[in-house]
Amino acid sequence: MRSHASLIATRDVSARGARVRLVEAGEGPALLLVHGCLSSRLVWEDVLPKLATHFRVIAPDLPGFGQSEKPPPARYAYGFNAFAESLVDVVAALGLGRISICGHGMGGSVALTLAARHAALVDKLVLVDPIVYPPRTDALSRLANMPIVGPFAFKQLCGRTVFRSYFKDRVYAPDSTIPWNRVDHHFDLFNAPAAREAALATLRALHDTRPLVALLPRVAAPTLLVWGRSDRTLPVAQGRRLARELRNARYEVFECGHSPPEEVPDAFAEIAASFLATQGGKAA
Repeated sequence: MRSHASLIATRDVSARGARVRLVEAGEGPALLLVHGCLSSRLVWEDVLPKLATHFRVIAPDLPGFGQSEKPPPARYAYGFNAFAESLVDVVAALGLGRISICGHGMGGSVALTLAARHAALVDKLVLVDPIVYPPRTDALSRLANMPIVGPFAFKQLCGRTVFRSYFKDRVYAPDSTIPWNRVDHHFDLFNAPAAREAALATLRALHDTRPLVALLPRVAAPTLLVWGRSDRTLPVAQGRRLARELRNARYEVFECGHSPPEEVPDAFAEIAASFLATQGGKAA
């Protein structure tokens, strides 16, 4: 296999009527990387080149986030199901066939949804601190779900300082080196009316995870479940619970917060690549 890991191409595809911006690199089995809420494909920036030495890696910005189109909620039903169906369109547009999916936070929830509803498309799953059970509430989520005043405050008053505080206090472990340039880039992408409206609709959709929990028995793909021991939003006990409830899951805990791909990128890329290279979820 030729080494094209360093050649990262950017392109747009149409997914459920929305323009989706994505990057891809590498050759081999297809691996889709799915970011979380208030984030973008940049969350994979440190691990994408490493994974692309083994796989054809595709990292999209979900509709409403990053550099993808941000349709109004009246036109796009932000939430697990809509995002999963958009990714089905991405897979079809790129002619990928059967894929593996690695999802972080909300992206893990989307990956689970896709695996449950389109089992024939999914080879393996890597779930990174996914939102499956109710998370510990944070200021932004509480604001988004407040009636009347909440939407106004979220869309008009949530500035860079609040955004930075959310990532510092809820995403990264206390002893992590915070990639402030990336966080500020996320804020710049978020800081537009259409993006804020999309983020608000998404946060509200994440409030009720019961439909996702009901789908868990339908997930048959071999799964690597990765958790940060110091995740302050989704306690590590939730990972242990999910590992029990999934049919074929392996559970690994890293010494970091909510974002192993950013906090421990080398260790994360190594274990993810090793798992994805095995057959049937067991060592080849």
